[in-house]
Amino acid sequence: MKNFGTLLKELRLNRKLTIEQLADSLNAKFDSKISKSSISRWENGEADPKLEFVRLLADFFQVPGQYFLGEDSEKILDSQKIVTIAAHIDDDVTVEEMEDIKKYIEFIKSQRG
Repeated sequence: MKNFGTLLKELRLNRKLTIEQLADSLNAKFDSKISKSSISRWENGEADPKLEFVRLLADFFQVPGQYFLGEDSEKILDSQKIVTIAAHIDDDVTVEEMEDIKKYIEFIKSQRG
């Protein structure tokens, strides 16, 4: 399964954008303050973006937010539910934390029998 950074880089390169161009485009479109270094760190797996930035990236690239979780289409609906729940709890959740939440929910479901 591909990680967040790999998926982001693939989308960026498919659009023929540099990291700087992506940062500028995101900041212009969403009035955000995403730095080139943040995008570079996300792509290189050195940091995970906050959920709000994942949403902006998904909107910009016109993909569902679950795309960045690297999951197949069968799991997207379950992931959407988890993302929605986590977003209502705390908008400051990283992709890595989202994965932990998903794993915990799957564990709880498996304990039901």
